[in-house]
Amino acid sequence: MREISPHDLSAWLADPARDAPFLLDVREPAEVAICRLADSVNIPMNLIPSRQSELPDDRPIVAICHHGVRSFHVAAWLEHAGFSEPLSLAGGVAAWADQIEPSMPRY
Repeated sequence: MREISPHDLSAWLADPARDAPFLLDVREPAEVAICRLADSVNIPMNLIPSRQSELPDDRPIVAICHHGVRSFHVAAWLEHAGFSEPLSLAGGVAAWADQIEPSMPRY
């Protein structure tokens, strides 16, 4: 299981030559209501096993949480479940706000 830095994810999302990854936000809905990455899909961590059929198997998945701990565990679980090279956003939305989108609300 690998992590992706906020800068590398930002560059990937901005590159029209690359297919965009599926952004899987594994935080709770109350957290997502505060801030989120555009185009991300929210499925809380505890619901991933029961909703895994909603995840694409034809594009990369980047798991996202607040600081990168939950997303790391979800990406490892996805890899074990057979998804091809899922990634975790290193540092989560907190790092994204610090490094990429300073106007993003924080909590």
